[in-house]
Amino acid sequence: MIKNNLLADLSKNFALRIIKLHTFLRENRQEYVISNQVYKSGTSIGANIAESKYAQTKPDFVTKLNIALKEAGETDYWIDLLFLSEIIGQKEYDSLKNDLNIIIGTLIKSIKKTRDGMDE
Repeated sequence: MIKNNLLADLSKNFALRIIKLHTFLRENRQEYVISNQVYKSGTSIGANIAESKYAQTKPDFVTKLNIALKEAGETDYWIDLLFLSEIIGQKEYDSLKNDLNIIIGTLIKSIKKTRDGMDE
């Protein structure tokens, strides 16, 4: 239902960044709690998008994308906390937020487009 794999590619690349962030936080900052939280939610975005490829119906597809959107919202929260607690710097924060905002915007567009198509 996703015409090109833009959303899948964006979320996979983001997940790889999150994995590297998790490793950095654990090894260089000895930060274990938030790093685990951002790891779980940040990689879950792509996992739910991957699941959506095999949705049985359009409503099932929308449900999977909505779950991905919720995980993106949670990831946004953890990234904010990492920045506000000065565990990551401005440059890392801005870059992560930019990538995440692109994913969120693309998810919202995909959900809306699919829902609009269901009403026809």
